[in-house]
Amino acid sequence: MRVILLQNSGLTYSSNAYLVLGDWSGMSDVNTLVDVGRDPAVLESLSQAPTGVGKRAVEQIVLTHGHYDHVELLRALRETFHPTVCAYSGAVEGAGRVLQDGEEFKAGDRVFEVVHTPGHSSDSICLYCHQEQVLFAGDSPLLVHSPDSTYEEGFADALKRICERPVRTIYFGHGAPLTAECNDRLRQSFEIVNKSVKRGRGMLTKKKEGMS
Repeated sequence: MRVILLQNSGLTYSSNAYLVLGDWSGMSDVNTLVDVGRDPAVLESLSQAPTGVGKRAVEQIVLTHGHYDHVELLRALRETFHPTVCAYSGAVEGAGRVLQDGEEFKAGDRVFEVVHTPGHSSDSICLYCHQEQVLFAGDSPLLVHSPDSTYEEGFADALKRICERPVRTIYFGHGAPLTAECNDRLRQSFEIVNKSVKRGRGMLTKKKEGMS
């Protein structure tokens, strides 16, 4: 599997857009974009990518969530490449396949698992490849530093599931990937998030007791 970060111009606020290809660009591989961003420079970057002879440069798009900085270029890419568009929410315009938590799909020459990670948005997902031990995080806050924030129980449960998987690289929706001590960082984040959720439960219990 190859992961190519498509180049942005730096002139437009945008998410990262990752092109996932097979090792040899075989006909059975599924050339996949993870998020599309909103910078037209992505189209030029795609034209130079080694996507294989006789294949569409983009056969599939998987959106980590529907925020504008991750999806704005979607219409132009659909008109150019006619890909299958996958998202957790069917409300995303152009999404032809609605993904479910735990579902698997092919990207490049590998299989990925969908992990629903509500918190940043209700439709946020992470994408995990066990074969490569790679995780696409979108904007899900997987690296948590502050113990003062609040988190949904659903996010804590999802983060616990992610911690149970070996991870050697995390690709984020913004910024550089994490390529060292990924599991240690994820477990540290889970401890903070879990304590926050438990603290929130305790405060809710005390509030209910005060009202009785």
